[in-house]
Amino acid sequence: MVPNDNIAGADRVVWDQTASSSPVSLAAVLWDMDGTLVDTEPYWIATEFELAAEYGATWSEELALQLVGNDLLTSGRFIQRQMGLPLTPEQIVERLLDGVVARVTESVPWRPGARELLADLRAAGVPCALVTMSYERFAAPILAALPAGSCQAVVTGDRVTHGKPHPEPYLSAAAELGVPPDGCLAIEDSDTGCRSAEQAGCTVLAVPHHVPVPSGARRVLRPTLAGMRADGLEALLL
Repeated sequence: MVPNDNIAGADRVVWDQTASSSPVSLAAVLWDMDGTLVDTEPYWIATEFELAAEYGATWSEELALQLVGNDLLTSGRFIQRQMGLPLTPEQIVERLLDGVVARVTESVPWRPGARELLADLRAAGVPCALVTMSYERFAAPILAALPAGSCQAVVTGDRVTHGKPHPEPYLSAAAELGVPPDGCLAIEDSDTGCRSAEQAGCTVLAVPHHVPVPSGARRVLRPTLAGMRADGLEALLL
């Protein structure tokens, strides 16, 4: 449980419950999208390089990887400063989304084991939510490529006041599902996302991919989702 003073501006999504000494059961699984459910980071990076080339700016993969897990407007501001673009952060975000949505519409790059685990959770009756800092128009084609009902709630970056690493995205997802955050397992691939989920009270299953993820008190690190089953996730809750 996260006290109100840790999440100023997000009080509407705080889960209010009394403390209990009984074991916590798996209430839901909350999925990050980029780098976790799908490997779209190469799409973002390619689009960023295209934007830099259009304006004669310099960019690097090292700079691009600093954006992994960030709120899109935070990334837009970073790109604006680094590239010196005559565009607002909002315009930069829309340009990036144009390029990435076009790529994902042609081919969805699923992460190993992600769809299989999502399907197993659905069969087991475990609610799932998508919690991404990408905007709804980018999440839509990915959700459309999944079986109907795979996610019972969707929280996108354009729906929250505070993006990751603030806890609001994960608190919102738990509230929409009607479950306590401390009964949720969040699946993440970045330290930014892990901090968001931890502050919300979730246990985090961290599967690093493009960037390293340090260990933490509420983090369980695994190299892949491949071979994971729904009936093994409850044992990961901390």
